[in-house]
Amino acid sequence: MLLACRELKMSFDAVPVLKGGYFHIEEKEKAAVVGINGAGKSTLLNLISGQLTPDGGSVTLRGGASFGYLTQHQGLDSAAAVYEELASARAAVFAMEQELRQLELKMSRTEGAELDRLMEEYSRLSHRFEDAGGYAVHSEITGVLKGLGYSESDFSKPCRVLSGGEKTRVALGKLLLTRPDLILLDEPTNHLDIASVGWLEGYLKDYPGAVLIVSHDRYFMDRVVTKIIEVENGMVSMYSGNYSVYAAKKAAEREIALKHYYNQQKVIRHEEAVITRLKSYNREKSIRRAESREKMLARIDRLEKPRELNDSMHLKLSSSAVSGQDVLTVDSLSKHFGSRTLFQDLTFTLRRGEKVALIGENGSGKTTILKALTGSLRPDGGSIRFGAQVEVGYYDQEQHTFNENNTLFEEIRESYPKMTDTEIRNLLAAFLFTGDDVFKPIPALSGGERGRLSLAKLMLSPCNLLILDEPTNHLDIVSREILEDALSAFEGTLFFVSHDRYFINRLAGRILELDGGTLTEYLGNYDDYLEKKAACGNPASDAAETAGKGLTDSAQRRREQKEADSKRRRLENALKKTEEQIEELEARIAALEAEMALPGNATDAKKLLELDGQAAAARKELTSLYEKWEGLSEQA
Repeated sequence: MLLACRELKMSFDAVPVLKGGYFHIEEKEKAAVVGINGAGKSTLLNLISGQLTPDGGSVTLRGGASFGYLTQHQGLDSAAAVYEELASARAAVFAMEQELRQLELKMSRTEGAELDRLMEEYSRLSHRFEDAGGYAVHSEITGVLKGLGYSESDFSKPCRVLSGGEKTRVALGKLLLTRPDLILLDEPTNHLDIASVGWLEGYLKDYPGAVLIVSHDRYFMDRVVTKIIEVENGMVSMYSGNYSVYAAKKAAEREIALKHYYNQQKVIRHEEAVITRLKSYNREKSIRRAESREKMLARIDRLEKPRELNDSMHLKLSSSAVSGQDVLTVDSLSKHFGSRTLFQDLTFTLRRGEKVALIGENGSGKTTILKALTGSLRPDGGSIRFGAQVEVGYYDQEQHTFNENNTLFEEIRESYPKMTDTEIRNLLAAFLFTGDDVFKPIPALSGGERGRLSLAKLMLSPCNLLILDEPTNHLDIVSREILEDALSAFEGTLFFVSHDRYFINRLAGRILELDGGTLTEYLGNYDDYLEKKAACGNPASDAAETAGKGLTDSAQRRREQKEADSKRRRLENALKKTEEQIEELEARIAALEAEMALPGNATDAKKLLELDGQAAAARKELTSLYEKWEGLSEQA
């Protein structure tokens, strides 16, 4: 066992955050910590790392074991270049490399017994260097940097000139290269694009040590971890399996607990009714019996009603007027920044009711496309046409306009005066504003809180085309699921940018990938996209080839659908005809066999031979029809 946490207790300003529970981490195990925002997940990591001292309980790390900890907003404000900063994590290896070079120089100038001694020392050091991965250290550092989304032109940049997210990625890369026995990561995927998250998944799965991750990324947890540590109502619990397994177990536990709660409530109500009835008799004996039952009832350990995570937090999106079939047509869109071409000749369409995800690497131009669609940025070429009766709602993760004199509650009330206080509170709760948080003044909100409030307001707007830029940022898992439910039931059109693959998987019916300034279309959700990418083996798709022939994506999809429908109908007709032929032959064979069994034919050798020949020919034809039916069924 590498790590064990027992009955941890921690309070802030007399408010308990952690109240107890137990979990452990084995060597090489990959585990995730889950819970709603504010549950105490980061507090738990701070206790494990020693940055906080618990009020009670214990954290036991195996003697001699090392750990590394990356917090959510940890960046490196160093004057060193990006490559040099990561190389410092393997300073001991580079020191050995330098020592080997010095030994080589000495050996070239030495003879005799001293040379033998140097060669022996060189041999020992070479083995240590090889065991430490020295011969691959340069390629390892380069691989980590590229995996985290840095190009070779970034390697020489000083860390201090990087953005906050880029600095956090450098800190993550440096931590991975230190190779501690236990890595603690707090939301490591927040500053990574989809490609980098995929790389990190593979790296952590193969990592020789243990990993403990705080994450809201369900797709990431499903692919990396084999244990879930849950923090709920201050209690820490442990579940085997990935996130999906945990979610299923948790749902089953809640259902059982809810049944126990309602059964106990039924017993309590029955006892209370009996006590009331006994007291109503107003006799000494019945009153004593009532008092006895009251004492028994008081001794019952009453169950609390299990907390329903989505209880009273439901969002319903209502679109305005129904739009036309063609909601948005983008033709030959281009954008340049100085001499750099971000993208050129992008063409795509959105049709009514579609839910389309736009994905791509950080900096590829996804947000620029959304800003061009909403008019906040002017493209350098091409056209953008919205269809009839299209009303656009836009969520921008950076720009949020509010009345700075309002509280959160007043902001919603001012915009939607017909909502009741309960409805406003439920809406804000879905976006993590509970209790007195709803009375926070707007100027006191953080960037993430302003984003959540903007998203809450957008959910109420009567639009039929939603354009969303990273809508799940700053949301915990419960709020993401509430948002997904609302968007899934939305009858309008949805176009969104997201690096949350679970979110994409649940909502998208089509994916547009922006790569190298060009768009490639994939029908289906994120899993379908991965499957098709693997099958193609290259970024080009049929949709891209079709676009080169001058057809729009929409026209190509309609043509492909028409061809598929026609092929399906042909197969269905062929199957039906084959099945009818099989039935006819089976009936014919049965009739021939019945005729051969007749008494008059049983003694007629010539007749029997003739009937048997006909039956044999029918059976041969039937075998061919069975084979044809199987082939058609597979195609269908």
